[in-house]
Amino acid sequence: MPHALATRIDAVIDGALAAERIVGAVVLVALDGETIYARAAGLADREAGVAMRGDTVFRLASVSKLFTAAAAMTLVADGRFALDRPVTDWLPDFAPCHAGQPATITLRHLLSHSAGLGYGFLEGEDGPLHQAGVSDGMDRTGLTLAENVRRLGAVPLLFAPGTQFRYSLAFDVVGAAIEAATGLPLPEAMHRLVADPLGLCDTGFAPGDRTRLAAAYADDTPQPRRMREPDIVPLMPSLAGVVMDPSRAFDPAAFPSGGAGMVGTAAEVLQLLDTLRLGGDPLLPPALCAEMGRDQLGGIAIEGLDGWGYGLGFSVLRDAAAAGVAETPGTWRWGGAYGHSWFVDPARRLSVVALTNTAFEGMSNGGRFPADLSRAICSVL
Repeated sequence: MPHALATRIDAVIDGALAAERIVGAVVLVALDGETIYARAAGLADREAGVAMRGDTVFRLASVSKLFTAAAAMTLVADGRFALDRPVTDWLPDFAPCHAGQPATITLRHLLSHSAGLGYGFLEGEDGPLHQAGVSDGMDRTGLTLAENVRRLGAVPLLFAPGTQFRYSLAFDVVGAAIEAATGLPLPEAMHRLVADPLGLCDTGFAPGDRTRLAAAYADDTPQPRRMREPDIVPLMPSLAGVVMDPSRAFDPAAFPSGGAGMVGTAAEVLQLLDTLRLGGDPLLPPALCAEMGRDQLGGIAIEGLDGWGYGLGFSVLRDAAAAGVAETPGTWRWGGAYGHSWFVDPARRLSVVALTNTAFEGMSNGGRFPADLSRAICSVL
């Protein structure tokens, strides 16, 4: 490992901890499939004085989408899914309308957030998803996955599928379609399609060892505060705020949200990322991995993400200068609201995972920490 790399990454982590912008983090860097930097820093539970460890389990929030996309693509690989068939082939009752007319939504639309769906936290408190009682997948409502998707399908689409980008509950719909295609509950399907082939032990919809799950913190005060159960964490003044309930991870009745409901470790996220970067074996053929990393939007702009497009499960860098980043065009990136970021720079043969327990400072496209980390790494490698 280059000494300069460790020095620069350590400086970013130590600075964020000293400034109390994050409580704890696990950061992994892999080059050519070999982990060249690994550090667990800070506290997994500040109040209990529990140190962060390399095998700490995190609530993954939208890092879940990476696993759901991979699971869906394995079904494409074996012919049980097709990217451009209507999702009604698997979910016949999921048929939301646009402008009063039926709309055809495909798996490709869902995986690229171009279906016309939305998220409750991206609308006002009186928005249509709130009025319909739709869950964003991080709260505890007592809803089943089927009922939540049914409610979502009753809300008119924001635009005609394929014409715009809107970050959305699409991956919860994908999760329901996976259940329909496999005949299995989503947690079991995820294990069979992704976790078992890769030998992942800690990735799923509930922690196997509760004592290893990191506490959750919010950074909307000068010092990160421990999240309430439930909590509403402000994202932007005009929006409703993100409803997050850390206790959801322990609730066996909470529906399995393919977009936000999983738990896992940094090492297992890195393992999936490098599996995809290296061509997909044993999950996918190389052509489908390449399709996941191809910008699906045809030049459609993503509001608030200048220079980025979107593939099948994550954003794809179009223009580094416009995005203000140091990665190479073609880089994949996403993260999660509980404080996570990851990126894969295929041209550099580089994969990076940074899981923190602090929302939103540690979130990709949300806080300073991921941006500082990326610049530190790309300045050396």
